[in-house]
Amino acid sequence: MYDITCSIVLYNTPIDKLEKAVTSFLNCTLKTKLYLVDNSPTQLQKQFNAPNIEYIHTGKNLGYGAGNNVAIKKAIGLSKYHLVLNPDVKFDKNTLEGMFNFMERNTDIGLSMPKVLYENGNVQHLCKKLPSPSDLFLRRFIPEKIKNHFKNVLDEYELKHLDYNATMQVPNLSGCFMFIRTNILEQSGMFDERFFLYLEDTDLCRRINQCAHTVYYPFETIYHCYNKESYRNSKLLLFHLQSTIKYFNKWGWFFDTKRQIINKPLKYRNKKSYVKEVRFINTSLNASAGIHDLSY
Repeated sequence: MYDITCSIVLYNTPIDKLEKAVTSFLNCTLKTKLYLVDNSPTQLQKQFNAPNIEYIHTGKNLGYGAGNNVAIKKAIGLSKYHLVLNPDVKFDKNTLEGMFNFMERNTDIGLSMPKVLYENGNVQHLCKKLPSPSDLFLRRFIPEKIKNHFKNVLDEYELKHLDYNATMQVPNLSGCFMFIRTNILEQSGMFDERFFLYLEDTDLCRRINQCAHTVYYPFETIYHCYNKESYRNSKLLLFHLQSTIKYFNKWGWFFDTKRQIINKPLKYRNKKSYVKEVRFINTSLNASAGIHDLSY
């Protein structure tokens, strides 16, 4: 039984970035196995010869979620935790041990994410509410000049009014580093392969949240080269739009009652009551107890 398995999905990925991600993952004392799932047209030129690395060339672009599922199918039953990791992420030694120990102390957590920083050290605000159509439309599909008029709405969506130095239960965590209890994936299911790219992480996080807690844990840190490529690439923009439509067709457009219930304690006007809950969470964690159930 492995402590952690990990999947990194590749598509014409620069070797220098990939090497940093691979080195980061392997640089730990836990029993690990890494799956490199390559969706590129041609095989990776560089060979990673470590015994705990399995390279899988799919021969076609399956998409991000489907690529990760290739590895997750192998990992279920073989590991306690599975890490979904972007190839443009790096982190220091002991980060994985820290995430592992946090999850071991809190068995009611199904998914956790550490603090995510840009390479310059600034925080990436990757904790989010469950999206409404207006959230995604404002955030992604309108010009910057107009977007500035909705700054408060967009900041609330990224939970900027909350403390990114505190442990928080969050319903929508980024797919760049998803530290998942493997047996939870047997309950929630794997990535929904209808999402070729974008929102597959939001969808999976929401399903995990139906059977376990999903938690932001800021006492471990990673670095993420966050390019927001769909803001510059029209093809990726199309994928983003298609995934947005599929997401709301699945979960509901304007009449998603569960979304409203889940998001309610995260709204800015509920900040004071939420901060009290966060303090309770941190106290419980210091005592190695479970996370207090918030309103959802």
